[in-house]
Amino acid sequence: MTTESEKATSSHSGTPNHADVDERDQEGNDGIALPAHVAGSRSLDRLVDQARDYAAAATAENTNKAYKADWKHFASWCRRKGVDALIPSPAVVGLYISDCAKPQDGSPRLSVSTIERRLSGLAANYRQRGLALDMKDRHIASVWAGIKNTHGKPPTQKEAVLTEDVLEMVAQLSFGLRDMRDRAVLLLGYAGGLRRTEITGLDVGKEETDDGRGYLEMLDGGVVLHIKGKTGWREVEIGRGSSDQSCPVHALEQWLHFAKIDFGPVFRRVYRDNSGVGTERLSDKHVVRLIKRLVLEAGVGPTDISDEERVRRFAGHSLRAGLASGAEVDERYVQKQLGHASAEMTRRYQRRRDRFRVNLTKAAGL
Repeated sequence: MTTESEKATSSHSGTPNHADVDERDQEGNDGIALPAHVAGSRSLDRLVDQARDYAAAATAENTNKAYKADWKHFASWCRRKGVDALIPSPAVVGLYISDCAKPQDGSPRLSVSTIERRLSGLAANYRQRGLALDMKDRHIASVWAGIKNTHGKPPTQKEAVLTEDVLEMVAQLSFGLRDMRDRAVLLLGYAGGLRRTEITGLDVGKEETDDGRGYLEMLDGGVVLHIKGKTGWREVEIGRGSSDQSCPVHALEQWLHFAKIDFGPVFRRVYRDNSGVGTERLSDKHVVRLIKRLVLEAGVGPTDISDEERVRRFAGHSLRAGLASGAEVDERYVQKQLGHASAEMTRRYQRRRDRFRVNLTKAAGL
């Protein structure tokens, strides 16, 4: 009996494999092109480029990078196996994820979450080409269910940085330009429950840079962040704190004043000698490095673990988890601040939530 993957191979045996061409195509045009029957022109070519930019903006930049890497890996795998990556074959994809789920040349197998993202990346790539990958086909659905049942583990969550931890971390910083910037990054990220890309993606004003993810609106009572997220724009309101030492708005104002920033990216690289700032936007990876460094310096976390384990437990999401866990307000306000569509998602970030505040056992009369 001829399998679907064999059919794909035999039907294209007289033509070159398109995997290599496809990798270049995916990097360059996101599947957007003029129809074959339309003659090209300079104005139409400009519109194609604009349409490609909009298509790329449909998903987050990091997601696009991950999807491109996923397609490159899949195309390389198809080339080695002698099948055409451009044919959306559930049978081939099922074999591919099976291969991903086994240890590779002495390295550990890919995690279930990584394989899931690769599936999403392949489906997204085919959609860009006007093709459909049937994720419910038994060749994918059954294999994927088996992988999850066999290798699935409860999700590991990063430790939350709580209010007392943030204060200890801020206390490690001086008042040079670099530390002034890092203080604003830490306090603003915590009070806003922001993702690291949302922190570093801020601009001073609206539509000032092409790569900005939001902008500031300074008010007497605080600052309003207009954040461009996955589902559109949202407002994050950050009020003034009880003291200048812990106030995120004061820290932001101090940084903008002494760094002499009134246009473009809010958070930027500081010169090595701390004498001024550059024009380029700070990398979101700096937020992760900052949190891990200050966690060590402030001794945040359990006392009976090694420094290596302590660093592993904290990351950029520790700020969001900290706000969700430490803010003693109604849950719906935390949900709004984090930009979550459901309360259930917000609860995943709460590390010390009273799970039995609503006791259905007593409510039922037991």
